[in-house]
Amino acid sequence: MDREKEKDSHGRGGADPYEHTQRGYLVIGAVLAVLVVIAASTIVFGSGPVPIIVGGLMVFVLALFSTLTVRVDGGYLSLAFGPIRLFRKNWPLFDITSVTVVRNPWYYGWGIRWTPHGPLYNISGYDAVEVTLSSGKKFRIGTDEPDALKRAIERA
Repeated sequence: MDREKEKDSHGRGGADPYEHTQRGYLVIGAVLAVLVVIAASTIVFGSGPVPIIVGGLMVFVLALFSTLTVRVDGGYLSLAFGPIRLFRKNWPLFDITSVTVVRNPWYYGWGIRWTPHGPLYNISGYDAVEVTLSSGKKFRIGTDEPDALKRAIERA
């Protein structure tokens, strides 16, 4: 759900701060399915190092790529993957020259990808905003509410 706040994380008032967290249900479902298979095989065949290692890797993937949070606040457009937010990116809003709502083809995939339009940061779906920086570099942020994200960037 979209969470618009009156104040940023430092308690200061902001010009319409925007924050939205999108869940990657396909990633969550796939990881949970693998964990169920690992648990079932451990019960049937006994435990060993391989299921424990694979299970640990799956939990790590879940922690890294189950959600994508996008914020427009405090002079920055920022994103973070996963509930632990280990991977983060920030761009100063003054460096953004244009924002366009776009639709990615299915083969661009999910996660962090390189596309002909620059990097793509996506957790689910095909809708995105394409951001152009003053340097001419472009990147895309996948979102299930592209119009709201575009408006938030333009307002800020």
